[in-house]
Amino acid sequence: MAVLEEKLDTLPSRPGVYLMRDKGGKVIYVGKAKDLRVRVRAYFRSGDGRSQVAFLMRRVEDVETLVTANEKEALILENNLIKQYKPRYNIRLKDDKSYLSIKINVKHPWPRIVVTRKIVKDGGRYFGPYSSAVAVRETLDIIEKHFLLRNCTEYNFKNRARPCLQYQIKRCLAPCVLPVDPKEYQENLRQAILFIEGKRQELAEELRRRMEERAEALDFEAAAEIRDQLQAIEKTVEKQRMVSHWGADQDIFGLYREGGFIEVQILFVRQGKLTGNQAYSFEDLEFSDEEVIESLLTQFYQGDRFVPEEVLLPVEVEDRAIREEVLSERKGRNVSVVCPQRGDKRQLVEMAAQNARQSFFERHDQDKAREKMLVELQERLRLKHFPQRIECYDISNIQGAHAVGSMVTFFNGEPDKNRYRHYRIRTVSADPGGNDFAMMYEVLKRRFSRGVEEGDLPDLVVVDGGKGQLGMALSALGELNIRDDIDVLGLAKMRVQRAARSAEIERVEERVFLPGRSNPVILKRNSNALFLLQRVRDEAHRFAITYHQKLRAKQTLYSALEKIPGVGGARKRALLRAFGSVKRIEQASLEELLKVPSINEKVAQEILQSVKSASS
Repeated sequence: MAVLEEKLDTLPSRPGVYLMRDKGGKVIYVGKAKDLRVRVRAYFRSGDGRSQVAFLMRRVEDVETLVTANEKEALILENNLIKQYKPRYNIRLKDDKSYLSIKINVKHPWPRIVVTRKIVKDGGRYFGPYSSAVAVRETLDIIEKHFLLRNCTEYNFKNRARPCLQYQIKRCLAPCVLPVDPKEYQENLRQAILFIEGKRQELAEELRRRMEERAEALDFEAAAEIRDQLQAIEKTVEKQRMVSHWGADQDIFGLYREGGFIEVQILFVRQGKLTGNQAYSFEDLEFSDEEVIESLLTQFYQGDRFVPEEVLLPVEVEDRAIREEVLSERKGRNVSVVCPQRGDKRQLVEMAAQNARQSFFERHDQDKAREKMLVELQERLRLKHFPQRIECYDISNIQGAHAVGSMVTFFNGEPDKNRYRHYRIRTVSADPGGNDFAMMYEVLKRRFSRGVEEGDLPDLVVVDGGKGQLGMALSALGELNIRDDIDVLGLAKMRVQRAARSAEIERVEERVFLPGRSNPVILKRNSNALFLLQRVRDEAHRFAITYHQKLRAKQTLYSALEKIPGVGGARKRALLRAFGSVKRIEQASLEELLKVPSINEKVAQEILQSVKSASS
């Protein structure tokens, strides 16, 4: 610690970034400062009473500083280092898969509009994010119906020989095969962008003018098409809430907190209309409101995220002028970062705070409901451990073929998809009997052999099946000496059977098999505990079936190609890359086959002959 004290005395009084490291050398906090000496020494010598800061400082063994030319460079460097090191005590904005963006590949001569969850620097133009997937789909549906832009993949676009169904139902101009006027297509694209940007009143006025022009020219069919566009747009305009009379683009930040639990809500206003929102939740964070907002802003406006004309904040930030400069450079015009104290803008910030408060209580009510469900599961089944982390395993195969195992993980009653895993069965032979018991044993042995090494174990293991599958799970855990560290159960599906010596049909409910009990536990049909177990089991089954189907489809493709003479492994791969399916290969002409690398005329003729023989 004496070395650290000496380092504090030699810190430069210049702008820069500081990195705090623990005893293992891992970066646990990154911050920026206008004056590195003043800021860093304040952590160690000012007696900051916040528990989060005190907790952080007890773990700091070393501080590294990076000097920058000015505050602006420090701001940019701080963001890059947070992304690089992912420090434990910094606010980190994780990619939330519930948020979607709309992307237009503007560099393509015939651009398409798609929905994406990732924003990358590929030259595309992005709009969003949108919290409602339904709203995004509705927007794209209107665009396809009234602006006639293509939605096919690049592969399909390049390889079509005739217009697809979208053209037949008048949702695309079919530029893939028809001589479409590029100017007409670009005009449709421009109008679609106005629609996405929320400039729908401007678009409606433009369409109304064009409709009247077409009507005056007695082109009633074109006027009717424009009328339908206009009605669809006006319908969406009615749904939007007007929040600003001057038609500004704004991002409005609202904050609500209870101690270290914080909810931030961001409202997106485009052309004076509220178009969407995004929420972030942080726990055990006792930094001040100002520091929370500063950290959030640092990471929020990165990538190709849209930068509005104005950013409204609930608190003043110390480096407001620097942030305005950075955002203005990105946008190419002036951007204001404001903490309004009164008037309409203050009301907007308060509205965002009210939304944050509502989101906070909804989120915590859901947390309490999930906790109650987990407590009920523990009590009803007399589990030794609170089932905070549940792993469920399932096997999928058809008579032993393409056998796969799946593992899904639920944390606090919700899916944790980053921990989902697939297992291809290695040691069990693919016999017609399909030895599911041995397959389950293999999957669990592989999973927990690694889990023991890494100290990565769940609280509860659920296997899909009855006593046999439960026995395999207990054997695998027993061999690894972790039998007492994890609760295990088997969940057998409900079945319908004929009662003994009776024509009546009886229904056997879902049964839970537990170690050491000969008879299963029957949970109440509508109980929270049973609902959770069914949800976990069904998710594992879905995950296993999806992977199994993928393997079968791949094998089916290769099996069909095996029948074509002269086609080996390399040519199979080349044909599938070019056509995508056996059906497309069967429909290909000689000229199309010859365009495929490694396919000469002799092989192409053999393929055509094989297809002809198979169809006759």
